[in-house]
Amino acid sequence: MMKFDYGLYPVISEEFCGKRSMVDVLKDIIEGGAKIVQLRQKEVSKIELYKLALIYRQITAKKKVKLIINDHIDIALAVKADGVHLGQEDLPCSAARKIAPHFIIGVSTHNFFEIKAAERDKATYINIGPIFATNTKKLKIKPLGLDYLQDAIMLTRVPFTVMGGINRNNIDKVLECGAKNIAMVTAITQAPNIVNATREFVEIIQNFKKRNKF
Repeated sequence: MMKFDYGLYPVISEEFCGKRSMVDVLKDIIEGGAKIVQLRQKEVSKIELYKLALIYRQITAKKKVKLIINDHIDIALAVKADGVHLGQEDLPCSAARKIAPHFIIGVSTHNFFEIKAAERDKATYINIGPIFATNTKKLKIKPLGLDYLQDAIMLTRVPFTVMGGINRNNIDKVLECGAKNIAMVTAITQAPNIVNATREFVEIIQNFKKRNKF
């Protein structure tokens, strides 16, 4: 099983960066100490995404930060990213694994059936969410909540991230459930100071792990 333990997992989408450049946001996140980032662009053309992904790959490679591309395994392979994150309506994980056997492949899950399917299809990690209410994804499901998270953690046998409405006010509750890879969007990209926000969340997760010997 591939090791997957990065702590903070920022997800960058232009629609949640305010008026800031996506490249500047990436640089600030890296300066704040993140070791992995996901590029998630839903409303752009393939060529636009490819060009941005090339820039992201140059920056992340230089800083030794893992780069995950949301949805598009072809672009992830073309820019030599480290992996791809797939939703339930994207290319199936089993097919992606055949194309990229050594890739980091993450899969979004929203129920126990999807968790077991992702494991069977050899996902590197799964994402469990949304935990709390969020505006960053147009999902037709209600927040899963902390009780579901605890049950899902007991069920899964692969590394996992958690996502959805996580911020400074509730991150401790998520960590206490046993999560150690926290995916975040607006709490970072819409923060007044992205470097400081990233650094704060990195330290919160690291300190919790040290105290609890994760």
